[in-house]
Amino acid sequence: MASDRHPLTPRLTTVVFDIGMVLLDWDPRHLYRKIFTDHGEMEWFLANVCTFEWNVAQDQGRPWPEAEAEAIARFPKYAVEIRAFRARWHEMVPGPIAGTVEILDRLAASSIPLYAITNFASDTLRESRARHPFFEHFHGIVVSGDLGLLKPDPAIYHRLAADYGLDLAHCVFIDDTDRNVAAARAVGMTALHFTTPRQLAKDLVVLGFPAA
Repeated sequence: MASDRHPLTPRLTTVVFDIGMVLLDWDPRHLYRKIFTDHGEMEWFLANVCTFEWNVAQDQGRPWPEAEAEAIARFPKYAVEIRAFRARWHEMVPGPIAGTVEILDRLAASSIPLYAITNFASDTLRESRARHPFFEHFHGIVVSGDLGLLKPDPAIYHRLAADYGLDLAHCVFIDDTDRNVAAARAVGMTALHFTTPRQLAKDLVVLGFPAA
């Protein structure tokens, strides 16, 4: 199991999900395999042009036109491919991670309060909410692009508590990134490192949730 509890740990009542790679499958390669015929060039492009760090700046609120202009100034020969990152963004998301959505559905059916904290650009998150019905289960979502805050900044976890009147000690947080899990634990949450839906279901059952 990803997290141990002391007998005196406060009762967990609330589950807080990450979105990308926990509930939604997201990978730029789903798109760029269609654009590049050379696998090596695609990997070079993602490592040097539209990098993880470049994309994170949009998750923190940088507008896409500004991001595109910055990248095109560095690599003008890739202008079309750079603009495709936003124009064809939904091709990077083939769909939900079905097993995790099933867990979310079961928690919702048991009236467990459900929230999310996600590093996500504001506009693509809005579009994703419109496309995927599972978002309706959430009582509230804290979006990095709306706040200019990114996990693992402790402030984004405290913002969840402040906005929705939650006690973080009663929340379990689920994320696929180690540093985000560690940050959640540092602010007093119980936190689970997501690897597979099967393991997540087991971990939640141990914590007392009806996830299996």
